Amino acid sequence: MHLAGAYSGVTFQPSDPDAENRASIDAWTAHLGLANVEPALHIDATKTFAPVTAVDVVVCINMIHIAPWPAAVGLIRNAAGVLPVGGFLYFYGPYRRNGAHTAPSNAAFDESLRARDPSWGIRDLEAVVELAKNAGFAAPDVVEMPANNLSVIFERA
Repeated sequence: MHLAGAYSGVTFQPSDPDAENRASIDAWTAHLGLANVEPALHIDATKTFAPVTAVDVVVCINMIHIAPWPAAVGLIRNAAGVLPVGGFLYFYGPYRRNGAHTAPSNAAFDESLRARDPSWGIRDLEAVVELAKNAGFAAPDVVEMPANNLSVIFERA
């Protein structure tokens, strides 16, 4: 909602596999009067981005650590299928680097995620980069963010 409010000339297509989350997205869109946000779609990243077939940017905020690894694999595969050369895939969230957590708070968060669901957890940045490289993305720009998070920005090669 923040990005849509800041970039009124850009059309946003939110998605979530959970109906309650989609209803929340749509309610916030209506509450804020954002004309540039489409109704939220049910998309399971492990399967397909259908009905979405072409976009300029795919934004993924705080998802791949609160989902099974196949969601990250599918998200990157699907992004490669809908982005043009020069399009961007943007990830935001916590990552491990070189097999280690970047902060004690991230290690504790990872432990709590895995206790809730063993298929969840903070991902190794290098594994995400390798997936993206194999899907046709250039090496990412990595930007340190507050609260031990990273912005990881891939360009479709």
